[in-house]
Amino acid sequence: MALKNDHYTYRVTWSEGDKEYVGLCVEFPSLSWLTKTPEGALRGIRKVVADVIADMKKNGEDIPEPVANRNFSGKFMVRVPPETHRKLTIQAAEAGVSLNRLASAKLSK
Repeated sequence: MALKNDHYTYRVTWSEGDKEYVGLCVEFPSLSWLTKTPEGALRGIRKVVADVIADMKKNGEDIPEPVANRNFSGKFMVRVPPETHRKLTIQAAEAGVSLNRLASAKLSK
């Protein structure tokens, strides 16, 4: 059973250890589905997620909000060691940009 308005974030990748494709869901990191084809892995993980959500609803549990439905401000804080902060500040000054602009550029690569 697929979810109506299923906006969850899925990924299918090869599992060398299992010699099968594995379907994963970002919002439900403990769930996975192994099978011989990538299409089957996607179908399988979507069904598992749908079943888990149905069970969660039955039990009155909070359902994770899909990442795709969330609003992002574009701001987050990163803690780094003081020496890293110093090195990045020097790099930014040498490049003639703000530390924020330098960090954003490095994270975008």
